[in-house]
Amino acid sequence: MAGSTNRSSMRGGRSRRAMADINVVPYIDVMLVLLVIFMVTAPLVAPSIVNLPTVGGAAPQQQTPPVVVNVRGDGKMTVRYKDDAGGSQEQQMTRADLAAFVTEREASHPDQPVVIAADKTVQYEAVMNVMSDLKARGVKRVGLLVKSQ
Repeated sequence: MAGSTNRSSMRGGRSRRAMADINVVPYIDVMLVLLVIFMVTAPLVAPSIVNLPTVGGAAPQQQTPPVVVNVRGDGKMTVRYKDDAGGSQEQQMTRADLAAFVTEREASHPDQPVVIAADKTVQYEAVMNVMSDLKARGVKRVGLLVKSQ
């Protein structure tokens, strides 16, 4: 009888419950192995290089020289451009003259860029007004000329 009471006290005193924990150590081991595999194979994979086709008869495009609008500190503007004969022209203009000139120039040279060269002392607003006038007249390519340091 002593044996039977001993068994019942062990069973009755502690009841066994199902374990609800997950052992994650094997998953960590697998992840570390995968990480090492990717670290070893990553430098071996070559980046994609695009081989562009070549064309035998392609000529380089002629770059049209830009029209340069100089805005000085006193508010006066001069426009420098190359005419069709190849000579360089420079004219002093007002904003109204510039608008008429750009409209006329865009009709004959639609893709010619316009570059604004402004003095350091010129207010930002004056340069932006010239730029907005040029954009309003249909100039597609407007840039600012700067001096490299």
